[in-house]
Amino acid sequence: MLRAALMMILGMALIPLGDSAGKALVDSRDVAPIFVAWTRFALGALMLLPFLGSAAFEPRHLADPRIIFRGLLIVGGIMSILTSLQTEPLPNVFAAFFVGPIVAYVLSIWLLGETANPARTALLAVGFCGVLLVVRPGFGMTPGLALALLAGAFYGSYLTASRWLAGVATARTLLFTQLVVGAVVLAPFAIGAIPAIDWAVLALLAASAAASLAGNLLLVMAHRRAPASRLAPFVYFQLVAATAFGWMFFGDLPDAIAFAGLALLMATGFATLALRR
Repeated sequence: MLRAALMMILGMALIPLGDSAGKALVDSRDVAPIFVAWTRFALGALMLLPFLGSAAFEPRHLADPRIIFRGLLIVGGIMSILTSLQTEPLPNVFAAFFVGPIVAYVLSIWLLGETANPARTALLAVGFCGVLLVVRPGFGMTPGLALALLAGAFYGSYLTASRWLAGVATARTLLFTQLVVGAVVLAPFAIGAIPAIDWAVLALLAASAAASLAGNLLLVMAHRRAPASRLAPFVYFQLVAATAFGWMFFGDLPDAIAFAGLALLMATGFATLALRR
């Protein structure tokens, strides 16, 4: 469990780093989210290719409808979050995105038969209140935050699917197939959104793809070592990283109510970790 936890913590720092590069592209460089998403999948597949074994190319993996379905879940999540980042600060987007651990926890119990823990359930419910403080449905909720919520729902489903398929293929194979699915599905739309390319855009595209690839590889490997319901709270480390990156790179700081929601989310996440000691 300790090794899986460390993998999750590092992976959860890398994923918002990749999204920070994505926000810089869609926000400051006017690159379309669909193109950023496509390059993340396509470049990620090329980066992973040299490290794959021959098993990654077996038709039974690349044609497995369960693996394709899992890939479509992460495509939906990445497209939703990149579109949300066009208009919303990074910390707020990730706070709304944090319906994901709740979705993963509920689905893992419902669909995978994992054991519910009353204290953990209560803390996740309190964490959801933190999400509501940021999103404020009916009181200033924006389309961008609604997309961040949708991204979280996709992501929580993806986390559960990762655990569901843990015994079907290796972590690298699962990651490679999701990258191929994303690259193929988004390619027809990305072709019409090719931006002006310079060295700064290329560097940001590469950083977005590399950080996302490394973070998701660590996530998949972690889910092969521990149940999704036990790993779900570690996803809260993304909030710490997203808040830090939002301030460092974009000068984004949450307002008082949103900051209270972020603090509540972090507190419940760390309290859930304390339950394991």
